[in-house]
Amino acid sequence: MPFTVATWNVNSVRKRLDQVARLARDTAIDVLCLQETKVVNELFPVDAITDMGFPHQAIAGMKGYNGVAILSRRPLSDVRIESWLGRDECRHIHAKVETGTGPVEVHSLYVPAGGDDPDPDANPKFAYKLAFLDALAPFLAARAAGSLPVVLTGDFNVAPLESDVWSHQRLKRTITHTPVERDKVQDLLAGDDDGSEGWTDALRRYVPADEKVFTWWSYRAADWRAADKGRRLDHIWVNAALAPALSFAAVHDTARDWPEPSDHAPVRAVFEIP
Repeated sequence: MPFTVATWNVNSVRKRLDQVARLARDTAIDVLCLQETKVVNELFPVDAITDMGFPHQAIAGMKGYNGVAILSRRPLSDVRIESWLGRDECRHIHAKVETGTGPVEVHSLYVPAGGDDPDPDANPKFAYKLAFLDALAPFLAARAAGSLPVVLTGDFNVAPLESDVWSHQRLKRTITHTPVERDKVQDLLAGDDDGSEGWTDALRRYVPADEKVFTWWSYRAADWRAADKGRRLDHIWVNAALAPALSFAAVHDTARDWPEPSDHAPVRAVFEIP
C-alpha cells in the first residue's frame, strides 16, 4: 500500500494556503510536513487544511517566524514537541502516523539558518546552529537504530554534498555549505561510530550523488530556472526499519513556479507498506 510523505518549507502557511491546497490536489500525499509556518497555534488555518483532506494536524507555531506542523490524512498519536538547547522555538515536532499495518514516526524539523558570517566565534547565530546539530546527534542516532519505522523530514539548512549546490567552489565558505556544517550533517546521516546503522537519504537513493539536485532557489533571481543557482536544503531521511519500504523520492519543483511561491520546493517520498 503506498504511503507518501512530503516536506515543505512553506514560508508562511497562511500566505501559501492556496499552494498547499494545490499540492494536495496534484499529488497523493498522506502526510505533509511543513516548516516556517509563521503563525501561532490559535491562528493556524485548521479548518481550511481539514477541507483539503488533512483532518489530523499536529502544530507548533509562533508569531512571525519558525513554526512546524504535520498534516495527515491518517490518525496521529503520541505528538511531541522537542525544544533544543533550552529554547522553545517551535523547530521540531513528531508524531506517530497509523498506516494500517503499524505506526510510522514522522518528524518535521527546522534547523536554524545560522546568519551570514561563517565564523562561529564572531557570529552567535552560526555557533547556535552548530550546537543545535550537535544536540540532535544522540537523539537521531537512537531513532536511526530503533525498531520503529521513522521518517525524518525538514529544512535542515545544510547542503551536505558538493552536488547539492550550484557551485561548490563559490559556496564552500557560505553558510549552509561550509565544511563544518556538511561534516556534521553527514555524521548525523551515518549514525553512531559504534557501527550501528544510520539513515538513508531518500532523495539520493533516486538521484545519483554526483548529479545536481536542488530544493531552494533565492528570490533574487528574476528567472530562477534560467539561473538555477539552487541548493538542496530540504531532506527526507528514513531509518533502517523503514528504508526497505522506500520506493520513490523526488523534488516537486513545479511549485517554485506557482504564483507567490515559497523559495523552497516540496520534497516527497513514497513507501510501499506491506
